[in-house]
Amino acid sequence: MTEQKQACTQQHYQITERDLPLSCPMPDMPAWDAHPRVFLPIKDKGEAHCPYCGAIFTLRAS
Repeated sequence: MTEQKQACTQQHYQITERDLPLSCPMPDMPAWDAHPRVFLPIKDKGEAHCPYCGAIFTLRAS
């Protein structure tokens, strides 16, 4: 069984190209108690911040 990530429990997430398009909360996070899903641009700068929960996403090389 795949382990689900908890939505908004971390402040920093490392993601890869296969996680794109990036949204917070991410599809593998249970979102019932989180904020509305927002899509975040990350490809240009390699980093994105969620305006709802403040999570920082960093795009790492695959």
